[in-house]
Amino acid sequence: MADRGRSTLITGIGELTTNDDELGRMRDAAVVVEGDAIAWVGGAADAPAADERVDVGGRAVLPGWVDSHTHLVFAGDRTAEFEARMAGQAYAAGGIAQTVAATRAASDTALAANLDRLADEALRGGTTALETKTGYGLTIADELRSARIAAGRADAVTFLGAHLVPPGWADDGADADAYVDLVAGDMLAAVAPHVDAVDVFCERGAFDEPQSRRVLEAARARGLALRVHGNQLGPGPGVRLAVELGALSVDHVAFLDDEEVALLAESWHGGRGTVATVLPACDLSTRMPLAPARRLLDAGAVVAIATNCNPGTSYTTSMAFCVATAVLQMGLSIEEAVRAATLGGAVALDRDAPRIAADGRALLPLGRIRPGARADLQVLDAPSITHLAYRPGVPLVHAVWRAGSPVVGARPIP
Repeated sequence: MADRGRSTLITGIGELTTNDDELGRMRDAAVVVEGDAIAWVGGAADAPAADERVDVGGRAVLPGWVDSHTHLVFAGDRTAEFEARMAGQAYAAGGIAQTVAATRAASDTALAANLDRLADEALRGGTTALETKTGYGLTIADELRSARIAAGRADAVTFLGAHLVPPGWADDGADADAYVDLVAGDMLAAVAPHVDAVDVFCERGAFDEPQSRRVLEAARARGLALRVHGNQLGPGPGVRLAVELGALSVDHVAFLDDEEVALLAESWHGGRGTVATVLPACDLSTRMPLAPARRLLDAGAVVAIATNCNPGTSYTTSMAFCVATAVLQMGLSIEEAVRAATLGGAVALDRDAPRIAADGRALLPLGRIRPGARADLQVLDAPSITHLAYRPGVPLVHAVWRAGSPVVGARPIP
């Protein structure tokens, strides 16, 4: 955490995207960072004095990406599976077992090093906050060590013991139900102190609606937040179950009917609802339909964009790639896509407002540039966020601050 008494004036901002309804998208702006928080936002001509100054030379500034869906605790890769899929083989989630075997065989040191490598890669690409899941251990011991490794390295950790019925369990329904008993019982009890939420892969070939409900209700009874992998491979109960149980998000959502779109939108009437998290890099990698982000936004749903970084179906940490895809192929405006990849992710993690962590720490809001928010900013080597889609695939990150500390570029002017 940065020193609370030290302040930095970031000036020379050609375009500032705040995600704040009052401040909006500003020209000729400045920001003051004090410690780990934003202290002031306004026009450059009105900026107050600070201990140090950074001039970004007319570049665009926006919040750091908030990647609300990743699977970073793993070993190995699945290049052969990817090549087969590109040659026309359909994706059916079976390759998860290959990653489970590699992850179980890896040391704690190797798993932590791989997570650190990917988190650093994401940070250099502008991602200042991320969630990651367990789910490649699928035994009590392996899920527990995955949760412990992730807990010191991610902003949010999700238990995904209900990722797949693992090797060693027969495929008949009775043994699948016995595995669900383990996930919802002893496995959940072991990992609960180290995680923020519980997820379930509610999909054909994984867990059906009754099995998914048992896991989620057990998690809710322990006071943990809920997430759902749903409607990825075809129509299914994931969206309806997520909304019914008050899940923070339902992710993938490629196959939605009009009623499900309406349910997601209506979940926000009168209070907090369920975020629809779209994962465009995964949709492209699995050659599945792109999630209907445009329909969801038009209906009034809250949408997040995330990478789903994992070794099988979306081996990328690039939120910028996902944003460009959302604009170029999913019909979102650049402002809508950036908001979904920053504030949308913060809402999906329940981090868009101040809150207190389970260990008593005060957590600052993410996803906005306004006083009181965590000072997570990225500077583009471009005059506008429009260049994220206008120049797809070009590495545009010039500088990054995370919790008030410059972690990429950004050196003060003497």
